[in-house]
Amino acid sequence: MKPFTLVVITSLVLLFIVPPAIANDFGWTKDFDIQAQNNPLGFKASLAKRFNLRYFQVNSIVNNSDSPSDAYILLSLAEMSQKPTSFVVEKYTLYKDKGWGYLALSLGIKLVSEEYRALKNDHDLYGSIKDAKAINSSYDRTMLIMLIKTTAP
Repeated sequence: MKPFTLVVITSLVLLFIVPPAIANDFGWTKDFDIQAQNNPLGFKASLAKRFNLRYFQVNSIVNNSDSPSDAYILLSLAEMSQKPTSFVVEKYTLYKDKGWGYLALSLGIKLVSEEYRALKNDHDLYGSIKDAKAINSSYDRTMLIMLIKTTAP
């Protein structure tokens, strides 16, 4: 009976402790998602500006991501790996169940690199998480309108 008990205890530990530990790798994503959902137009405008993309490209990436933070991480990984965004989105679709580390490795990004470790710790979309709360949503809407007018195909 002892081997069975050991297997059950080990299974419970793996089931309840490991997934939350993995999810906390990018601890900033919860606040980031709340901020982005409160101001989706400003978020998309900020993504377009930060990654030098057109609005329709950003819109497509956000719509094909599970969350706003996923869209940001995808674009950051594309930038780090110097791979086309469409290629990274395809990999994300294939490997999203395996985690960000797996995706990063598949793109040739070392998990111990300064860039990847910095991404795990914070984002730079608004400068930092603290700065995100200070962004004026009316300014973001104005920027989005200007962005759409200047980058429309």
